[in-house]
Amino acid sequence: MNRTKGDEEEYWNSSKFKAFTFDDEDDELSQLKESKRAVNSLRDFVDDDDDDDLERVSWSGEPVGSISWSIKETAGNSGSNQEGREQLKSRNSFSSYAQLPKPTSTYSLSSFFRGRTRPGSFQSLSDALSDTPAKSYAPELGRPKGEYRDYSNDWSPSDTVRRLRKGKACSLERFRSLQDKLQLLEEAVSMHDGNVITAVLIFLKRTLSKEILFRELEVRQVALRHLIHFLKEIGDQKLLLDLFRFLDRTEELALSHYREHLNIQDPEKRKEFLKTCIGLPFSAEDSAHIQDHYTLLERQIIIEANDRHLESAGQTEIFRKHPRKASILNMPLVTTLFYSCFYHYAEAEGTFSSPVNLKKTFKIPDKQYVLTALAARAKLRAWHDVDALFTTKNWLGYTKKRAPIGFHRVVEILHKNSAPVQILQEYVNLVEDADTKLNLATKFKCHDVVIDTCRDLKDRQQLLAYRSKVDKGSAEEEKIDAILNSSQIRWKN
Repeated sequence: MNRTKGDEEEYWNSSKFKAFTFDDEDDELSQLKESKRAVNSLRDFVDDDDDDDLERVSWSGEPVGSISWSIKETAGNSGSNQEGREQLKSRNSFSSYAQLPKPTSTYSLSSFFRGRTRPGSFQSLSDALSDTPAKSYAPELGRPKGEYRDYSNDWSPSDTVRRLRKGKACSLERFRSLQDKLQLLEEAVSMHDGNVITAVLIFLKRTLSKEILFRELEVRQVALRHLIHFLKEIGDQKLLLDLFRFLDRTEELALSHYREHLNIQDPEKRKEFLKTCIGLPFSAEDSAHIQDHYTLLERQIIIEANDRHLESAGQTEIFRKHPRKASILNMPLVTTLFYSCFYHYAEAEGTFSSPVNLKKTFKIPDKQYVLTALAARAKLRAWHDVDALFTTKNWLGYTKKRAPIGFHRVVEILHKNSAPVQILQEYVNLVEDADTKLNLATKFKCHDVVIDTCRDLKDRQQLLAYRSKVDKGSAEEEKIDAILNSSQIRWKN
């Protein structure tokens, strides 16, 4: 269609669109771009937490969240993909700029910082003005207004303690004077809540000098006990020792110093440290314990060095058949005695590794010694040593078996170590109480002991009941039949 120059001027002047010029300072595109640059320059320092009271408006000009906007959003969900493609095409046309709202519209500044929302929702203005996706800015959520009261208000010591007990956050830094801090501590103690007391003590420990803290706690025994327990739990040994020195608790000071040996791994260094603990002001019982601990570790170091050499040489039978599973260093006294009974049972009393030497040196009771030696020799199935352990001679030369731990315990240990039936029966017969003997013999299937005991008790019914438990045609069944048919026994029933 051919138009004259006049027609073209008339068309442009009468149209609702304006011609695009680069030098027109009042055109809408220039204004929008200038607005975009101004807004982007604010991103680094403008807080968007204040936009909650402002209204957000969709591209249709209706407030977001209104009834009409919700209806249109629901109706337009099915065609959201097609609308997205049409919107993408329109971004490159000049007509789309003409439909954009002016910078003075009802858009809030916060909408420029939110970036793109979920698919299908409206775009921010910065997205519409740029071909690249806008950067998303997630606003930091502010605290509820009620939370600021914990830091802005001047809570009294009682209010602060109550809030601590409820698990609410509150600052203790406002209590600066000694009087306020002590009042805070007294309120915490009156609440009878250990966690609150400990929290206040941590605050006092950090903000008061040691001398003032110790002086004030000396007259507040409840808080003092909590502090001592807390220092032990966290391992603050230095402050704990200073506290005991201030309180003149010499025995607790010595025990606390003695506990330091647990942190020393090297055996020689630990031995030297224990030597320094011997002269500390312990009670009589504890002093003997410290001395025994030092002596035992000294013995263990000597035994360990000697046995390691023997084991590596491979010339000792016991170490070849039963290699050591662990070092003896730092083991308890009973474990050391078991080790000695296992590897050094026949050694002379003069050697450090002799079980008899250990028994005399550390005054081990007979019951403990016999029980430990029995467990060690039974594990090795050294039944001759077990027999010798319980055999004693009187002044006339007669032998007798005696067990300070009771023969019923001997039988249980022997059975645990798979002792032969003949040995079990021998020691079951040594049990004095008849009912105990019968129960053990039945439990461990010592048939001869059961039969003989029922015969001695003249208990025909129990003997008949036991006859059903032995094998048919066995020697035990024949023995039971012979006893039942005997006319020389007068049965009780």
